[in-house]
Amino acid sequence: MATVSCPRCHQAVDGQAITCPYCRTTLKAYGHPGIPLHRATGDEYLCDSCTYHADDTCNFPQRPYAKDCTLYQNIAESKLQSQQQLTQRSFGLTVKSWIKRNQALLLLLGLVFICLLIALSTS
Repeated sequence: MATVSCPRCHQAVDGQAITCPYCRTTLKAYGHPGIPLHRATGDEYLCDSCTYHADDTCNFPQRPYAKDCTLYQNIAESKLQSQQQLTQRSFGLTVKSWIKRNQALLLLLGLVFICLLIALSTS
């Protein structure tokens, strides 16, 4: 059973709990017990670091002063994920372009390999 720390009283709480049994702080979105409720820390607002606020696609009524939100997505984490995906994609594109540029060499190596197999099987 996974446990999380309550953001208010810092007691260990079951990861599936909707409210903290110690201080009654809401841990999951009301009516949606599977959706985590993201909370701002200190005097910050979640909107200041949210992807949806930055690209102006957020329609949350408390925007830009939201202290808790279910749709929050951290800009820094989003950028890191997209950079990782770009790196993976760029390696695949590099390999594909190398193969395109060196098709004649690959064909020649394939023919040499086939010739070696034939020579070895006949001896």
